[in-house]
Amino acid sequence: MSSQNNIHHRSYIPFRIGQGFDAHRFIKGRSLILGGVEIPFEMGLEGHSDADVLVHAIMDALLGAAGLGDIGRHFPPSDPAYKNIYSLDLLERVSHLLSVNCWNIVNIDSIIICEAPRIAPHMESMRENIRGRLSGLPDVSIKATTTEKMGFTGRGEGVAALAVALISSTKEDFHA
Repeated sequence: MSSQNNIHHRSYIPFRIGQGFDAHRFIKGRSLILGGVEIPFEMGLEGHSDADVLVHAIMDALLGAAGLGDIGRHFPPSDPAYKNIYSLDLLERVSHLLSVNCWNIVNIDSIIICEAPRIAPHMESMRENIRGRLSGLPDVSIKATTTEKMGFTGRGEGVAALAVALISSTKEDFHA
């Protein structure tokens, strides 16, 4: 097979990009956890785990980039083992899964979407929490925005997050 044909074969591409999305509704009586940080707020997010939408979106981006499915496949909400689990612990498992499948995390770019609470004061702590759970200490960017009062996040009903991840192969034949 010529090298030109190999370029189009998935296994010969040394870089991959994945995207992730998650959203959860607010509920009373629960802590709000984003990026592994407990944020003072009158409501938290409903979910089987700690409902950390930022970490969930990042995990889906990483798993998707590596072609390893999504977090529901690896950590199903029907499994009681994941009830109220700290999502950063799951992120560490995802990072290990990528590593054993010969993938290195290059960078992650993410955005949290909500009207309240204010995210900016917590972003650096979130970034350090996430980065500290990933192999190779990749670049991690976290941004925040509102939807100008539009949609479920604009009405203050919940929080959404988007993430994009770039990974690179650690296989020697990719770097020949």
